[in-house]
Amino acid sequence: MDSFEINENVVRSLVREQHPDLAELDLREVAGGWDNQLWRLGDELAVRMPRTERAPSLLRKEYRWLPALAPRLPLPVPTPTRMGEPSARFPRPWTIASWVPGEPADRAPISHDRAADTLAGFLKALHVKAPAEAPVSPDRGVPLHTLTEGFERGLEEVASGGVGADLRNVRDVWEEAVAAPDWQGPPLWLHGDLHPANVVVSEGTLAGVIDFGDMCAGDPAVDLAAAWVLLPAGAVARFFAAYADADEAMIRRARGLAAAKSLFLILMGRAGERGLPGGKPTWGPAGWAALDRVLERGCRTTVTDISLMHRDSL
Repeated sequence: MDSFEINENVVRSLVREQHPDLAELDLREVAGGWDNQLWRLGDELAVRMPRTERAPSLLRKEYRWLPALAPRLPLPVPTPTRMGEPSARFPRPWTIASWVPGEPADRAPISHDRAADTLAGFLKALHVKAPAEAPVSPDRGVPLHTLTEGFERGLEEVASGGVGADLRNVRDVWEEAVAAPDWQGPPLWLHGDLHPANVVVSEGTLAGVIDFGDMCAGDPAVDLAAAWVLLPAGAVARFFAAYADADEAMIRRARGLAAAKSLFLILMGRAGERGLPGGKPTWGPAGWAALDRVLERGCRTTVTDISLMHRDSL
């Protein structure tokens, strides 16, 4: 994290200097994510101020690609509308994007099963073949065996906190995922980082998807992990039936990636409880809840489960 302060005076002066037509709108800070500090600008806009070294490149990536993707997505997303350039007052680029109303799911978890259909519809619309020049990631949408070292490290760190013996089953989930065949299709557009703080909720269901900084092209299993990470218990089969394009190998990969994401959320929550920089206290409970769903036998969805659900719906 950066040491320089991003306060209201800095943000207001930047908007006034570079986008004076918006300078009279109300400005107030709201809860941001890992990479960016967030300020609400009026009722319909948000200012995103980078606070990590990687954040500027993520903002520029969103600015390039998200306006083209957003019109065909069935949920609101924070579409960048203006770019703020580095200046003497602030040394990094920043953006103004559309505001997506709702409460982050790490504070207001999804509670309605119908969110499974909403999430599936969103991902079906997003998961189309990406162009050759689309961004790629070293750790998202890639073969799972390349991520094993990071998974093992996360599992060891969580286990070092003195938690229960259920963690011994997490490695089994990961090994099943790694053993599944890799994605053989073309690289598809991915959100890349679907977890409770990156979606918003209204009336118990999914209302918007935010923070596309990790968007890239690759294996859609990384996004399908959201079936366990975001949805309430028992909704996984409904999600995959609605998504319809996942075979058993993809489901296994997605479940393994959901286990890995759960560990990450737990560790971020633990850091928040300890007051460490970048820690997020609300992520810990969300991570444990997601891990419970991953390990629950009823969530071990197979192609047979999906087929039966399709038949019953006819």
